[in-house]
Amino acid sequence: MRDGAARHGLISGRVQGVYYRESTRQEAQRLGITGWVRNLGDGRVECHLEGSVEVLAHLERWLWQGPAAARVTGVELEEVACAGFTDFQVRRTDA
Repeated sequence: MRDGAARHGLISGRVQGVYYRESTRQEAQRLGITGWVRNLGDGRVECHLEGSVEVLAHLERWLWQGPAAARVTGVELEEVACAGFTDFQVRRTDA
């Protein structure tokens, strides 16, 4: 992504088994963000997000809420290099 930004993130709380990954994929696609999201073995969700700074900020706010059944207690995002993803995927659990 030429003029974009990328973030790597970890989301904690009740974020597994509550449709969090699929909801994140849907919101990212709606915003035109590429990357991926997956569950981690420790109960957190991990993500890599690529898009404009403005849309990434919007998705970051959404990550704090998530779907209705989620109870998010933490969102940690750090700037990383863009990897050039062309879509947004739900990846398999990292168990």
